[in-house]
Amino acid sequence: MSKPEPDLSTLRIDRSRPSATHRASRRPSRRVIGTIAVLVLAGAVFLGREMLSPRVEVQLATAALLSPAEAQAVLTASGYVTARRKAAVASKGTGQLVYLGVEEGDAVKKGQVIARLEDRDVMATLARTRQNLRMNEADLHDAKQSLERQKILLKKNLVAQAEYDTAEARYNRVVASIESARSAVKEAETAVEYTRIVAPFDGTVLNKNADVGEIVAPLAGAVSSRAAVVTIADLSSLEVEADVAEANLTRVFSEQPCVVTLDAYPDRHYSAYVDKIVPTADRAKATVMVKIKFKSYDSRVLPEMSAKIGFLPKDAASQLETPPVLAVPAAAVAERNGRQLVYEIRDGRAVEVPVTLGSRVGSYVEIRSGLKAGDKVIATADNRIEAGGRVALKGP
Repeated sequence: MSKPEPDLSTLRIDRSRPSATHRASRRPSRRVIGTIAVLVLAGAVFLGREMLSPRVEVQLATAALLSPAEAQAVLTASGYVTARRKAAVASKGTGQLVYLGVEEGDAVKKGQVIARLEDRDVMATLARTRQNLRMNEADLHDAKQSLERQKILLKKNLVAQAEYDTAEARYNRVVASIESARSAVKEAETAVEYTRIVAPFDGTVLNKNADVGEIVAPLAGAVSSRAAVVTIADLSSLEVEADVAEANLTRVFSEQPCVVTLDAYPDRHYSAYVDKIVPTADRAKATVMVKIKFKSYDSRVLPEMSAKIGFLPKDAASQLETPPVLAVPAAAVAERNGRQLVYEIRDGRAVEVPVTLGSRVGSYVEIRSGLKAGDKVIATADNRIEAGGRVALKGP
């Protein structure tokens, strides 16, 4: 009796219906997908808000050292330090420069020989004129004795009047020749002096314009020649020249107190006053030059330095010696949650910087801590500025 064959169809897996295990494995993946979708949506909303939120346009102010007198300035202007006594020293003669005894920064005295040109030709001319002078002086002795003899003989009627006149004429010619020879000697000595370049006054060498071996000419006609050898200035005669707009000229008056600040040393202020208002205007710039004289200054002040000048009221002169303080515009300081602070810009966003305030200095306020000189802060800290807010610099 044969055994029936087993029915293998019951072992077939029905893939048309998902198993409980398969359904259970799918449920977590849906939750994950939903969570990711929510995160993506939130990120998109955040980024969209960031992209669409406008940047607040701001301007910057600089924390700087400010004196009380400077804060009261009725007018500010820019200018340059200049030397009232300044000269480009040259020679009247033409020749090769064979000696130069100074360098930039050297102090010189009036009459000091600072350079010399090649002088063999003029020295030879001077020697010849001196020899001619000695020859004429020797002839003068003989001519004078001859005239004296003729004069004695003429009184005794031993010579004719014509012989006496000839002796007298010879004597006068010799005297005239001596005068001419002396003039020639002076001319030759002057030519020698032209080869000696001397300082016209006590001063300091600012620039060396020529070197040994170069040709020096009075008018520098040739391309390879030099006119000036050195430029010197009297550093005790420094002043500041500033161009003041014609519209602001009514705020400037003679002897007006001023405070001068050099761009190179912004922490140092110099007392000064208006020395002269040049009586002419620059038509192209519509300005008038004003010369400001220092009351005192130190060795840090150099010619051609740029400077800022604050023109003060007449009654502010007493505050010129008050030491400066670190200050920012009062509008740059805000109060948030009982704290005094300013805002700096970092990576396009406003960042709070707590500060400690001091006294009011005009439209500025003293900063005792939190900032240092040169720091940049937002000039107007109004309600639009908040920590982390997007900001952008306002264009010119």
